[in-house]
Amino acid sequence: MNINLKATNFELTPAIREYAEKKVNGLEKFIRRMDESVQAWVEVGRTTNHHNKGDVYRTEIQIHVPHYGKGVRAEATEKTLNEAIDGAHDKIKLELEKVKDRKISLIRKGARAIKKLVPFLK
Repeated sequence: MNINLKATNFELTPAIREYAEKKVNGLEKFIRRMDESVQAWVEVGRTTNHHNKGDVYRTEIQIHVPHYGKGVRAEATEKTLNEAIDGAHDKIKLELEKVKDRKISLIRKGARAIKKLVPFLK
């Protein structure tokens, strides 16, 4: 998986880079055929330069899987950067599970249709 990491309104430290990459790499189990054509974009940052309280940190994760036919996207805004990364990770995990379940359902639906057409398989 190719991961492109971008920081907005603050400096990206190696610890933050490592944490974000670890979270995104943990999503590989939800993608059926992992190869280099899978692209992930992660943007972490502060929403403003002058606010210090409230939901200041924002994380956006986008993953494009060519054989799924579309990409998935999640965004989270939290008080700390790690909470924002975790929130976006949880949301995109749910989206990937939905896409995976949809694919499996379509395969099973096709198999049921073929079974109905061929009477000697019953």
